Parts: sequence; structure tokens; C-alpha cells
Amino acid sequence: MASTASSGPPPPPPPQWVVALNNPAPARPPKTSNIPDPPGFSSKAAGKQRAQQQPSTTTPTPSRPVETDTLKLKKAWEIALAPTKQLPMNAIMMYMSGNSLQIFSIMMVFMLFKGPIQGLMATNTTFSKFETDATRGKLVGVKAVYVLMQLLLLALGVWKVNAMGLLPTTRSDWLAWESEREPLERAFFAFG
Repeated sequence: MASTASSGPPPPPPPQWVVALNNPAPARPPKTSNIPDPPGFSSKAAGKQRAQQQPSTTTPTPSRPVETDTLKLKKAWEIALAPTKQLPMNAIMMYMSGNSLQIFSIMMVFMLFKGPIQGLMATNTTFSKFETDATRGKLVGVKAVYVLMQLLLLALGVWKVNAMGLLPTTRSDWLAWESEREPLERAFFAFG
């Protein structure tokens, strides 16, 4: 008995990407266009390693001390004015947190006081990296502006504490030290 085995249709050919992946890439055709190489690129050195290329002859010029001091002062002014950028955001957050005594508003006020107090205590260390002989006199004004900005943030915190009713600013807050008023006359009910 003769049997004809039919295994079905032949499998489809593999996709083009599989064929391209399995076969090595063909060699590039030689450069035939008139487009020049970009600056710093040489087609002769493209196949070689970078270590074999000549080091570039341009060296960075060292900056002068005057330029460095100017840049340090500019950066110091940016740091000194940074609390000014926090002022509107903190004011809106304090307004939105409300005046009632809740954990959220108390934590907001605590954070509002904590930041400026830490900033005031670290004023000299904040600006010590910018201090040189040439900038020492100019940094006094920068430090003064920085301290003023921190005090503005503290004033915002004091305003918020007052709005919450935690500052003793009214007469009723000091009733323990008030003396009882002595009456000038006394009136009694008479049966008659």
C-alpha cells in the first residue's frame, strides 16, 4: 500500500526583520554624495578608536577672579531673595487653612515658623561658600536682605497665630491679672 503523506501547505517565509537580523549587514557603499562631513567628524577616523585620535588643541580658559566673584555674588542674591518667592505661596496656604484650631492649621503654622527660624540661625553658613576677600563687604547687604525676607515670613506666621486667636491681644486674655471693680454705691431691695 502506497501512502501519500501530505503535511499541508508549506510554512510562510520568515519576516524581513528576521532575515535582516540573522544575516550580517552588507558593507556600506562608498561615499558618493557631495555633502561634506560635519565639523569634527572625519570619515577616515570613523573606523578607528577615539584613543588613537589626536587630542583637541583647545583648552578651556581659566576664569578670572573678578568673573568668579561676580558669579558668586549673583548666586548669593538669588539665595537671599528665595524666601520672597515663598511668601505668596505661604500666605495663600495660611488663608486657605482657616482660623480654627485643627491639626492641619497648627501643623501649617508650625512649619511656617520652623523654616524662617532655621534660616535665620544658618545665615552665616548659607553664605560662607560665597565669601572671599573681594565679596566680604558686599555680602553684608545680601545677608541683611536675607534676614529681612526671613523676618517677613515670621511676620506672616505671627499674623496667622493672631488670626487663630492664640496671641493674648485682648483684655479678656489677661483677666487673671485684673482686679475686681469696687462699686461706688450699693442698692438694696426694701420692703415697704
